[in-house]
Amino acid sequence: MHRHSRASASLVEIVVDSISTDGKSDVVIRIDRISKIYQTGDILVHALRGLTLSIHRGEFVAIMGPSGSGKSTLMNIIGCLDRPTKGKYFLEGVDVSTMNKAQLADVRNKRVGFVFQSFNLVARTSALENVELPLLYAGVSAGERKRRAREALAIVGLSERERNMPNQLSGGQQQRVALARALVNNPSIILADEPTGALDTRTSVEVMEIFQRLNRKRNLTVIIVTHESDISLYAERVIHVRDGRIASDEKVVNRCDAAEVLRTLPAVSTEMDDLESIEEEKEPI
Repeated sequence: MHRHSRASASLVEIVVDSISTDGKSDVVIRIDRISKIYQTGDILVHALRGLTLSIHRGEFVAIMGPSGSGKSTLMNIIGCLDRPTKGKYFLEGVDVSTMNKAQLADVRNKRVGFVFQSFNLVARTSALENVELPLLYAGVSAGERKRRAREALAIVGLSERERNMPNQLSGGQQQRVALARALVNNPSIILADEPTGALDTRTSVEVMEIFQRLNRKRNLTVIIVTHESDISLYAERVIHVRDGRIASDEKVVNRCDAAEVLRTLPAVSTEMDDLESIEEEKEPI
């Protein structure tokens, strides 16, 4: 990276200077000494304390920490759901730490794909329509919405389920719909909050296989928050947060390959397959 000769060079200049010759910055997320303070009555809660962090394009990062460590607050700031009290946050070279709510919402819709533990799918709305929602908010035409939503569902292996409602899908299938929805706007980063928390072992590995595949083949930056140490081994870097600070930031030495792990696990039917089998066995009245 080129070094400025001026000692007074601003953070913005430093970030701009880190842009490579192809016009893309290697650093997708740059967090500089951010603090987050909440006030509850007369009590001040310091959720983050001068935390500094950089995440590069194409990294797969797991963030871990006990309850109250600040990891959820950090996730909210990375996802532009909240702003730091102090410090700066640059997303792809753009300072988003001082943006207003409308600007942050625009950044979220265009640059960040979210996956949550609770899936957050809209009931009585098909898988395809759920995936289309971010595009609807972005004003994309109906034909283009369907095309891109179908492409995203195909990526997660759910082309044949696009007309199913959430209650007609297993937990793993619902999570894959949520992942397709996160992908449909071609975001810079995927942000997943406990994405396997409500899933069984095999389904959890299947979801991690999709994350790893997207990370490797599309160079997509993936960040997951998890309390499960075995899930963190699918990432290439693990950041431990404690008391609002980074306690450790290390590369995963023996990283798990989800595709290989899947080959060692017995195939099991999904809960929806079981329900369909029961319905088929019922005698007509």
